[in-house]
Amino acid sequence: MQVALVTVGDELLAGDTVNTNASWLAEQLTSRGVRVERVTTVPDRVDDIASVVREYRDTYDAVLVTGGVGPTHDDVTMDGVAAAVGVDLAANDEALAYLTEHGGYAAADLTEGTTHIPDGARVIHNEKGVAPGCVIDSIYVFPGVPTEMQAMFDAVAEEFAGAQPYTVTVETPEPESRLLDRLDEVQQRYDVAVGSYPGENVRVKFTSTDETLVEEAATWFRNQVERPDDPTTADRDD
Repeated sequence: MQVALVTVGDELLAGDTVNTNASWLAEQLTSRGVRVERVTTVPDRVDDIASVVREYRDTYDAVLVTGGVGPTHDDVTMDGVAAAVGVDLAANDEALAYLTEHGGYAAADLTEGTTHIPDGARVIHNEKGVAPGCVIDSIYVFPGVPTEMQAMFDAVAEEFAGAQPYTVTVETPEPESRLLDRLDEVQQRYDVAVGSYPGENVRVKFTSTDETLVEEAATWFRNQVERPDDPTTADRDD
């Protein structure tokens, strides 16, 4: 399963808010065997949201959208998603019933537009807040408040699944620039995903759904590099 993430908000683009929703969702999805192929941030503009969501809906198995959900003037994500799929927004009776029966709200106290979602969408109830989310045409829409988004994702998490990845990480004090030949060779030898991440030690991550192949790749590479606890250069197996 391949998905795209779309985070909405001028505050994200301005750097006023750290985009923790994208990293949290990517981690959750990856752990379920889902490949996150795109993470895109767009401003609070209906046309921008609609354009990106429409493109990703046609390309990936699902699109997850967070932010800009609610009844205030700059909460236009539902409008953008509705435009992307060619429907209007409509008040959702199920969302209203949940808020009045379980949320403790009186219908008259809810701001106009609170329960409006794309017509025909399936509602996702908000157990931590007010504004509901929804699902339509494999597009999942969540509020931007992290606690609300996380609880709502948990409610639909079982709808995201794929082959479980297996990962082994090897650390070495060698600089990344000196590892290029061995990084290239391990990818030629083994059909696994390889990622390298610099830091105090370089971390090289091997990932595949084939556990045996990952272990073989990691073992081979480990024998080619210096170890953090042994700064001498390891003998290479040619």
